[in-house]
Amino acid sequence: MTKATSPEPSAPSRVDFAPDFLWGCATSSYQIEGAAQEDGRVESIWDRFAATPGKIKDGSSGLVACDHYHRWPEDFDIGRDMGLNAYRFSIAWPRIFSEIGGKPNDKGLDFYSRLVDGMLERGLQPWATLYHWDLPQYLQDRGGWNDRATVDAYLAFVDAMTRRLGDRVRHWITHNEPWCTSIIGNFEGWHAPGNTDFKTALQVAHHVLLSHGKAVPLIRANVRNAKAGIALSLHPVRAASNSAEDIDAAERHDGLRYRWFLDPLYGRGYPQATLDAIGDAAPVVLPGDLEAIAVPTDFLGVNYYFPETIQNDPAHAPLSARVLPPAPDAETTYMGWEVAPQGLAELLLRIENDYHPGPMYITENGSC
Repeated sequence: MTKATSPEPSAPSRVDFAPDFLWGCATSSYQIEGAAQEDGRVESIWDRFAATPGKIKDGSSGLVACDHYHRWPEDFDIGRDMGLNAYRFSIAWPRIFSEIGGKPNDKGLDFYSRLVDGMLERGLQPWATLYHWDLPQYLQDRGGWNDRATVDAYLAFVDAMTRRLGDRVRHWITHNEPWCTSIIGNFEGWHAPGNTDFKTALQVAHHVLLSHGKAVPLIRANVRNAKAGIALSLHPVRAASNSAEDIDAAERHDGLRYRWFLDPLYGRGYPQATLDAIGDAAPVVLPGDLEAIAVPTDFLGVNYYFPETIQNDPAHAPLSARVLPPAPDAETTYMGWEVAPQGLAELLLRIENDYHPGPMYITENGSC
């Protein structure tokens, strides 16, 4: 005797989507390129971080990665054969500038020019991410994103890349996941450069957002009919219970995880409740900064992987709010992330209701 079961729902077909729907994939330079010491590329903060004993669990690095630097034609052939029509890639800043105030590296510029030509030849619309975490180490030695001068160095990089590729690349993403650059890299210390100071992390976040705001007009000046935006890592935030303590903790976490980035991008400044909670850790904000950050953009990139459930925990710095692990019976990825596809619709609806940002693109989604 067998139990009757309902048939598995069929996956949506391409015909269920509009003809101009973009089916793409996303990569980042350090994670795929390799060739870390070729053609004038200099050390990045991820090269230094990965070479530091104890920082990477299995000791792996991006020195070779999947060798995209040499095998990109094969990689793009795979994308074409999969039926993709868009490709998001990032540009390695250490391939372009080897020193502060120097000239762009022609070999680095030529590499990305070849990449773009290769995408277009295969029907892949290029989406260029200008910063996906691989800051040149020489800038980190000077203070990294905690140093306001890094904003100017970034703008020189943006200028060089948009001038070189702007005749073929229309879509530009200023930064990928400022949360990771600031909080994970400079407070939690799990990412490069491995700092663990909350005040530094918030100043980094401010300078990254400021560099975004100043980059958008530059992109538009250099690229005809440019579409410029930013990609944020966002999660639906839920309280662990109906208790006032957990609800308040979820609101505190949400203020830093979600609103700290979206509020200033859409003209509201940093959320006052979060500023009150962080006290002296608040960043230095100069006159005109918030106006620059709130520059109108053409789209918002949304990176979604899983929801976050928050519990009040006075022992958990800096906001007495702890992210709980998934429930024991939840489906999880290799990294322990909850598989919760319904959270994507929840997140998009909230962003639309809160900010009305205009076009939104799912710039990352999947599992790790």
